[in-house]
Amino acid sequence: MLFQVYGALSAWKLLGWLLVFCGLILLNEFARRTKAGGITMFFVIPGALTIFFIVLYIAAAKGANWALTNDTYVHMNSWFHYAKLYAATIGCIGFMMLKYGWGIGKKDWFKPWPFIIVAINILIAVASDFESAIKGGLAGGWWLSSEGVWVYGGWWNLLNGIAGIINIFCMTGWWGIYSSKKKDDMLWPDMTWMFILAYDVWNFEYTYLNLPTHSWYCGLALLLAPTFAAALWNKGGWIQNRANTLAMWCMFAQIFPLFQDASKFSVLPVVYGDTYDAIGYMDASIMPTTANPVAQGVIAIAALAVNVLVFAFILKRAKALGVNPYKNEIWKGTKDYDEAYARIG
Repeated sequence: MLFQVYGALSAWKLLGWLLVFCGLILLNEFARRTKAGGITMFFVIPGALTIFFIVLYIAAAKGANWALTNDTYVHMNSWFHYAKLYAATIGCIGFMMLKYGWGIGKKDWFKPWPFIIVAINILIAVASDFESAIKGGLAGGWWLSSEGVWVYGGWWNLLNGIAGIINIFCMTGWWGIYSSKKKDDMLWPDMTWMFILAYDVWNFEYTYLNLPTHSWYCGLALLLAPTFAAALWNKGGWIQNRANTLAMWCMFAQIFPLFQDASKFSVLPVVYGDTYDAIGYMDASIMPTTANPVAQGVIAIAALAVNVLVFAFILKRAKALGVNPYKNEIWKGTKDYDEAYARIG
């Protein structure tokens, strides 16, 4: 078992996962189906949060107690969380420009934007993986993050970081970006199930290694929500689903970090062992006494293997077609591609 979802609070932990999974799916539908929904989620709310963050840090610098004790300031102060929030949100805005034809969204040269922003997001995670490998040491060791969370870094982080870099080159058909008939989705038909599988395995391992107190939600619920939608009713729209749900989750987690960190919904990975306080809430500030590098290593090897295999398939198909896999769409004629392309307006 990878997570501690057993015990007296197991029902709350499962309920929390279900609420996050369903909530992200519903919010994604709200954001993708109308311009008003997208503007609300990716312009209005991030704008208000940005003002709040600026005021919070100015007040904290001046020694205001309300700011110094604020949950966002105490628990969500690392560079990574802010980088992901704004990178994901900027990506969502670019996707809206493409699907609605706003401004440069009409230009052919802007079509590789989805590749660029996804690559940036992956590189942010890769940098975090390498940070854990350096601070923990390749042989394995604990290090304390700025948010008071213990992370067990090791060679598995290095391996997973390499998998992330390869994953960037598993994105094909950079100019194959379209708008759906109803203008409710930006579609990338060449991003088929193979890339999604490679990405999900890599990203789950990233969260499990580097965001251990959040992985139950951002490593499972957040990853599965866009994949579930793309598999059942939003063919070709996985990358839009992923960006939307990631941005939404980052906004929520940045303001309500204790939902994951110190509530009846909190879930720790098994590598943490028993680090619960007297009332049953997890306490990540207590140094873990156990780690499971076997599980961490196995998943890292799997992430690297699946990304290498997908990349090999891409090279093989591109060679057979005699085309550049990044300038051209290479999965035409496959079930996934054809179902997505049929939605293009």
